[in-house]
Amino acid sequence: MNWSNAITDYKHYLKIERGLSVNSIDNYVYDIKRLILFLEKNSNSISPIKIDNETVQQFIYKISKELSPRSQARIISGLRNFFNYLIFENYRATNPLDLIESPRLGRKLPDTLSIEDIDNLIDAIDLNYQYRNINLGHRNKAIIETLYSCGLRVSELTDLKISDLFFDEGFIKVRGKGNKERFVPIGDTTKKYILIWKDIRKHIDIDADAKDILFLNYKGHKLTRAMIFTIIKQLVKKIGLKKTVSPHTFRHSFATHLLENGADLKAIQMMLGHESITTTEIYTHIDRSHLNTVLNKFHPRKFVTKE
Repeated sequence: MNWSNAITDYKHYLKIERGLSVNSIDNYVYDIKRLILFLEKNSNSISPIKIDNETVQQFIYKISKELSPRSQARIISGLRNFFNYLIFENYRATNPLDLIESPRLGRKLPDTLSIEDIDNLIDAIDLNYQYRNINLGHRNKAIIETLYSCGLRVSELTDLKISDLFFDEGFIKVRGKGNKERFVPIGDTTKKYILIWKDIRKHIDIDADAKDILFLNYKGHKLTRAMIFTIIKQLVKKIGLKKTVSPHTFRHSFATHLLENGADLKAIQMMLGHESITTTEIYTHIDRSHLNTVLNKFHPRKFVTKE
């Protein structure tokens, strides 16, 4: 078996057996191709069946000088899964990454925005902005409102369909990692701006593949992830905000603000689409001063000292 055949079979397995999204599959394959490129540069044509621990160690040593510990850990995990698949299919007997340890990672706390930051970003959107006679200002406002009020990943936002909107019931249907579906509550303000955009959207000549996609560009095509980043970057620059802001920052802010206002961690987990509540628990580490306030307010033995 050569690398091309192994990757083709593995992609099929990830899609059919694991139910992973196209983006997730591409990420797995990208890491395998990094290993292949390393082999080619070192004139090593060894197959995925014959590659040994020593060769993989050389590859890991090389990327350790180029990538962050977090990126290294992701690649090691991805390659370990790939070779486990080859073992499962009886193409090889051992995993060349069995003796390779991932770098230790500290828990990285996500960046968040204050409510004032978010209000300022939304207020900075020019609702009169048009391109080719299509009002994209209202679209941009609906995008930011949806990112923040529903806590979506950027891919979940760009994939959001009109048929996923259940406004009468107060929910939207979201397809998350692994194509797993969840229902997320949506507020009246966000619904208002989506409905405004839907009226504008009717005047666009929409591509056949995007008829049901909610957020489009002026050509009637589905928006790219890069376009969402660009919209946010321009707003951040416009208000002079000295923070690194990405679409995921709104998702983190969504979870943090819910927790700060007393939301149940399990409910936040469900809305974010986290498979494990351990992932959601990271938000309990963000604002310790808020936790002290909660303790003072609700615990029978408060920290307030009596005179």
